[in-house]
Amino acid sequence: MIMPRGSGQLLLPANPLFIALTLILALVADMVPIGRSPMMPDLLAVVLVFWGVHQPRRVGVGWAFAFGLLIDVHHGSLLGQHALAYSTLVYGAVSLHRRIPAFGLIGQALHVLPLFAAAHAVSLLVRMLVGGMWPGWTLAWAPLFEAALWPLATILLLAPQRRAPDRDANRPL
Repeated sequence: MIMPRGSGQLLLPANPLFIALTLILALVADMVPIGRSPMMPDLLAVVLVFWGVHQPRRVGVGWAFAFGLLIDVHHGSLLGQHALAYSTLVYGAVSLHRRIPAFGLIGQALHVLPLFAAAHAVSLLVRMLVGGMWPGWTLAWAPLFEAALWPLATILLLAPQRRAPDRDANRPL
C-alpha cells in the first residue's frame, strides 16, 4: 500500500464507541451555557468534519443532520438551520476525504477552512432569509478559529488509533 505523504504509520481502525463518545462530548460542549458569541468556534462542527474526513462510512450527512436538529432545538433557532449547515459541511468533508489526509496539519487546516466558512454562510443565509438579526462581522472569525482547532483535533482524535496492535516489552508504543 502506498502511504500518504503526511502520515508516518498505519492507523488502527477507529472504535465506533470512541466516535460516538467524541460526537456526544462535542455536542455537550456546544450546549454548555457560557454565552453565545458569533465568533465562538463550533466544536461539534470540527468533530463532524474530522470524522467525515477520517471515517466517511461511519459519520455522514445523516448524522450531521441529526446533530444539527439537536443544536437547533437547543439554541432555539430556526428548525433546520444548523442541520442544513452541518449537512453541507459534512458533505464537503466526505467529498474531500481522500485529498485532505495527504497534506500536513497546516495544509489540512487550510483545506477545511472553506468548508467551515461555507457552513457559517449557509447558516447566516437561512437566518437572514427568515428575518433574523445580523450577528455582526465578528462571525467571520469563527471559521478561522475552527480551522485553527483542526491540528489539535487531529492529534487528539487520532491518538487512540496510533497505538500498537499488540504491545510487548521491545516496542515502546
